[in-house]
Order: sequence, then structure tokens, then C-alpha cells
Amino acid sequence: WTLNLIGALCLTIANEGEEQVLFVTDSEMNRVIKTNLKGDILMEVDAPLDHDGYSALSEWKPTEVAVLENGEFYVSDGYGQNFITHYSHKGEIQNVFGGKGDGDAQFDCCHGVTLDTREGKEPALLITSRSHQAFKRFSLEGEHLETMEMPGCWICRPVIRHNLLHFAVIVTESWWHYDGMVAILDADNTPLSFPGGNLPDESGENPNPIYDGTTFLNPHDVCVDEDGNLFVPQWYSGKTYPVMLERI
Repeated sequence: WTLNLIGALCLTIANEGEEQVLFVTDSEMNRVIKTNLKGDILMEVDAPLDHDGYSALSEWKPTEVAVLENGEFYVSDGYGQNFITHYSHKGEIQNVFGGKGDGDAQFDCCHGVTLDTREGKEPALLITSRSHQAFKRFSLEGEHLETMEMPGCWICRPVIRHNLLHFAVIVTESWWHYDGMVAILDADNTPLSFPGGNLPDESGENPNPIYDGTTFLNPHDVCVDEDGNLFVPQWYSGKTYPVMLERI
């Protein structure tokens, strides 16, 4: 099933009672749709057009959805005006925050958003600011808490599994060439591994990582299985299959 979408970008799966549901974003058609696993549409949310940051639906280009246990969810407008919209479980707009800019509470390509529940931290939102080469942590109420600089990393979206933060670095230096890598950080955001790149600095700091020039071609996401193996789909890569990395 396709839902007749032309620019589906993000697929988020979430538990809802004893069932599972999907949230699909389409940044080309300016839509966020909730479905069951059969592809039946359960909800389509409204864009935050009452917010001062928007003057037309075409300016809202959603790229990711993060879902809380109570069914509330957040939508990142990574390719549009760079706002994060908080919805109730019924799809009612609760809050809008962020926007494009260089301030602490602003973004430049908020491509990804997820719920950060790693040990030692209060539950918060971890949001990409790709052109700033950083992640930003926000409270669930939309207050900026922290900026995590990742020099040299054009980040797609954060993925948290087994208390670790994983993300694809779509590019470090040059678009359209073999470049990019995967990054894995611990609960303190210390780099543990850069598959497709160099070994992290033993100091625990975040200097610019160096890609190996052969492993990835625009890696765009990371999926982590129960054993810690990684599956990495690639964007603009000649229709290559996802790359599987086996944990050793």
C-alpha cells in the first residue's frame, strides 16, 4: 500500500494499547498520516497554520514524528520553517516551538526528533539541527535544555536503543560522493564508535570525524535490531540496498 504519497520520508512505529500504529510524514505533500499496520488511515493531523511562523500549507514540510507512551506526539518540520509541533493523542495542537535561526532554541534543518530516555537523564526530546552540526535537547514542554555539538557531522535523525544514541552522518565534507558514516554515543554523549570512519578520540571529545571513503554513500538512517546489529539505508546512492553492520 502507498496511500498515494509522493514524498514519504519518515516511518515511525508506536504501540497503542495492544496494537501497533504507524506515523508517516510526506514532506512533498505536506502531510502527516497515522495508520494501522494494514495501511488504513486512522488520523491525518492539521498543520500548525495558526502559528505566526506559517503563511501557507506549502511551508510545512514534516520530516519525523516522535511518540510518547501516552500517545502524544511531536512532528519536526525539518524541510520547512523548522518548528516542532506538539500534538495530543487525538491530534490536537498543544504547542509549537523552535523555528529557523541560530539561537539556542532554534534550528537549521530539524530533520529528526526522538524521545531521549537514556539512564541518568530526565525524559526529553532530542532534536537534530543538521546545518548547525548539532543535536539539541528540549523538555517535553518545548524549553531548550542543552546543545550537543557534533563538528563535521551533518546529522539525519537520532535513534536510541540499548541506552546508546545512534545516528547516520549523511555527509562530513562533500555531497554526492562516498562520504558519511554512522555514529554511536553512550549515555553521556561520548563517542564510542564511528562505523565507516575513524576511531573516536580517546579523550572523549568530539573532533571532526574522518570518513573512510569507501563504506557509505550518503547514509540516511539507522535501524538497530535486538542484537545491536545496524541496518543503514542510503540516500541518493544509485538504489543500493541498505548496508548491514554486524555487532562484534
